[in-house]
Amino acid sequence: MKRAAHVRPALTLLLLAGMGLQLPATAQPDTVRAPLSTDQVVQNLMRMNAKRAQELRSYQGKRIYRLEYHGFPGARGAEMVVDVKYQSPGTKEFTIQSATGSKLIIDRVFKKLLQSEKEALEAETLRRTALNEENYAFTMLDYEVTSAGSLYVLSVEPRRKDKFLYSGRIWVDGEDFAVARIEVEPAKNPSFWIKNTKIEHRYVKIDSFWLPAENHSLTSVRLGGRADLTIQYMDYQVTPANLPGKPNNGALR
Repeated sequence: MKRAAHVRPALTLLLLAGMGLQLPATAQPDTVRAPLSTDQVVQNLMRMNAKRAQELRSYQGKRIYRLEYHGFPGARGAEMVVDVKYQSPGTKEFTIQSATGSKLIIDRVFKKLLQSEKEALEAETLRRTALNEENYAFTMLDYEVTSAGSLYVLSVEPRRKDKFLYSGRIWVDGEDFAVARIEVEPAKNPSFWIKNTKIEHRYVKIDSFWLPAENHSLTSVRLGGRADLTIQYMDYQVTPANLPGKPNNGALR
């Protein structure tokens, strides 16, 4: 990703922002009048997010991190496979199963992403970065109806600069009022050496929960470099808080 010392923080911090991808809907959406107002959608989103958080006891799964960097001082890439275990209310354990390619990328990007994700689970960070009206201004952009269901498309603008906040668009499922997709940029540029970062993130419904499915982050560095990060999330096993028995299995392939 970079060999010079001044490029290292660029790719490290640049990709700290990257945590999600969204793919376009398979069917061409039809645009119709939205049945709910922006405020109603946001209130439902906050209510359902809180409900799902209370009902989720734990989950486990696997991720594959891949990064390709092209630019000064040369091209390099890496891949890391990680097992993750989440326990409510805010504990995540990561186990690295394999790591190949650039050690610099593995240590200064992939492992930093894991560290940043743990930091994001702290109570104060969760409060300051929750998707609500305290942290964001919302505007209705569109309402799409597809064969897979309806989606509210909202503009989100952060009320302050924070490395865990973002600016862009979100797609909210019209039935579950969960974020199904995002296309955003970080609210705060993590480094002078980073020109910009584009993030796409897609979620998938496992039982009654919406969990990350794919993430694509594309970062441009001021010296001309370009870093392409993808994260695949798969093999979920989910345990609801009200079910003490065997985990419900869902797989992302």
